[in-house]
Amino acid sequence: MSNDASRHVTSCRWEQGVLVEQGFALEDLSEHLARDGSLVWVDVCEPDGAVLAVLADELGLDPHAVEDAVSAGERPKATRHARHTFLTVYATRLEAPGRDPTDPTSRLRLTRISAFVLPRGVITVRRSADFDMDPVFERWNEDPELLRLGVGALVHGLLDTVVDGHFEAIQQLDDAIEGIEDLLFDERGQMHAVQVRTYRLRKELVELRRVVLPMRDVVNAVLRHRGELDQRHAELDGFYDDLYDHVLRAAEWTESLRDMVTTVFETNLSLQDARLNTVMKKLTGWAAIIAVPTAVTGWFGQNIPYPGFGRPWGVLFSAGIIAAVGITLFGVFRRKGWI
Repeated sequence: MSNDASRHVTSCRWEQGVLVEQGFALEDLSEHLARDGSLVWVDVCEPDGAVLAVLADELGLDPHAVEDAVSAGERPKATRHARHTFLTVYATRLEAPGRDPTDPTSRLRLTRISAFVLPRGVITVRRSADFDMDPVFERWNEDPELLRLGVGALVHGLLDTVVDGHFEAIQQLDDAIEGIEDLLFDERGQMHAVQVRTYRLRKELVELRRVVLPMRDVVNAVLRHRGELDQRHAELDGFYDDLYDHVLRAAEWTESLRDMVTTVFETNLSLQDARLNTVMKKLTGWAAIIAVPTAVTGWFGQNIPYPGFGRPWGVLFSAGIIAAVGITLFGVFRRKGWI
């Protein structure tokens, strides 16, 4: 793959599924797209207005699609325009462990990828280099016979790689939830760590859900527009059906994880209430035990005669009462599990 360092542009061309040229000039793009049997890919990373203006003028790209490719906050979507289909999807990546576990900042990183799908080529636009296109390029070249089927194979390879990244992020979040469950029932009661991690996971799942759920509509739209872009190859139908199944599984998995995090959050609150009740029982038990000697000594401290008043055995008698009642209460509370 050849990159223009000054413009962050990558270009490749296949003929009959075989890679024949890399790093061609953008001025030759129209000529390559018009050639029968040719399949073209151009990638623009961190684009500036000049590069997109050249592409838009040469290929007649819809100005609204060009604006969507560089503007922030676009949702995943697939839109059919007069000369092309415009796609926007998000690649996901979860930062590796090693940061402060009590940091509530989201670890999920999203990279937007826009694509202009033409009859004989795909132009991808990335807002940052966080998403590496090399795995996509390698996937395309793994099966030259698939590339013979045209631009649909390029689109499938791109979307399939993105969805695989969704699965990887979901799996990591699933593992993180299992780690929280271990902390949740830890007898040491690491409530603060559980609260921080639960909050962070809920935030990450909300972000992930926003980019995973709309993928169903994106794949559906691509399936509808395939026949409009080029001759529809039945050989690709199975690949797209499998891709759609993966998208549905990712969406369902994300929803189940969100329910699981909610359950963990509610369980944590219930366990905190149970621990509080246990603490209150212990405090009540000890208070009752301490109240006995206080009551006895206070009673015998009155200025009236009592059994053994002024005699040594009277002190021993009152101390015996205190010890007997205190030990009895301790045994009763211990048996009830209060202390």
